Amino acid sequence: MTQALEPVLDSILNFTVGNAGGAPGVVAMATDRHGNFYEGAAGVRQLGLPQPMTTDSVMLLASCTKAVTGVAVMQLVEEGLLSLDDVASKYVPDIAGCKVLTGFDSTGQPQLRAPSREITLRHLMLHTAGLCYEFFSADEARYRAAAGVPSIFSSCYDAIKTVLIHDPGERWSYGPNIDWLGKVVEAVRGQSLGTVFRERIFAPLGMQDTGFEMSPSMRARLAVVHQRAPDGSLAALPELVLPQPPLMDMGGHGLYATIGDYMKFIRMMLNDGAGPHGRVLAADTVAAMSRNGLGDLKCGAWRTAMPPLANSGDFFPGLSKSWAYTFQVNDEAFPTGRPAGSLSWAGIANCFYWIDRQTGIGGMWGSQVLPFMDIGSYPGFVEFESAVYRARTAAGR
Repeated sequence: MTQALEPVLDSILNFTVGNAGGAPGVVAMATDRHGNFYEGAAGVRQLGLPQPMTTDSVMLLASCTKAVTGVAVMQLVEEGLLSLDDVASKYVPDIAGCKVLTGFDSTGQPQLRAPSREITLRHLMLHTAGLCYEFFSADEARYRAAAGVPSIFSSCYDAIKTVLIHDPGERWSYGPNIDWLGKVVEAVRGQSLGTVFRERIFAPLGMQDTGFEMSPSMRARLAVVHQRAPDGSLAALPELVLPQPPLMDMGGHGLYATIGDYMKFIRMMLNDGAGPHGRVLAADTVAAMSRNGLGDLKCGAWRTAMPPLANSGDFFPGLSKSWAYTFQVNDEAFPTGRPAGSLSWAGIANCFYWIDRQTGIGGMWGSQVLPFMDIGSYPGFVEFESAVYRARTAAGR
């Protein structure tokens, strides 16, 4: 299957970067439980410069960071050091200062009230706490401006001390929930989140090119984020790098990594928590992380409040999707061939991954373009995943 698949997938990557309005560069990989059966790269790390995109290029993972933080939380659950039903303020008292936004007065000042219930760790894991990113809520963005709360991309602690757009447990809203969980992990472990990751996740998985702070080698291989203008043109933004060293280890969006390193994390999930140099999670914990935790609530389409950062969109509109512990779960089979019950998510600069524990395969598509759901990159990911499943079908697997 691999020999037949490689030229097909190579052509998808080459079309993505060679087509008019395509992405500057792409790295894509696919794995089974044993190892990668495809690794490819196309294009350049930065438009106008000769350095090619390579399979060891480093990218901002952004929200692909969330699943790693979720694992760190579930390790604490395994050890009996916390429960997901614990009130979050037990570990991070400042979260009790997050109030519900009810509107704005005639002078533009935010109107706030206390939430009807306290935020629990489970609310944070499931994105039901009421926190929402500024680029998906105009009201949240307006609150930040009025209250002087820095942008989430400032990657500092003050950036997550924001407002709730609804009461905890009321619905699914995508925001800086996992950044708060990172602070919980730090409070319980007595270590920085980056140290916890290195010792308890990256070391047993052999992930040497992942971190909140890039090593000199990683920085030399960094793929530059590009901005797509409304006319479709692209401009490189070499200055768009999260603070180095970070002001805070942001558990929701702060990691830089190679796609190859993240594939090791995906493979751990496929292998029920086992890594090549040690176990990261118990098999039962991985199974628990993979199940819908929302009950009858659903997660789906999003509407942009900041078009330069994110397009409005949805993954396969019309199909039901739920949320597990830091992953989206597709309740129905996707047209790519991904079966129901699989896990997936993405990063704002157009990195996308999926984890199919039923079939035993996963994959990741990495590019560095804004806004999210970029017309020049996202379709390539869909075709990439579809081609992997078509090849398996053709091979009788």
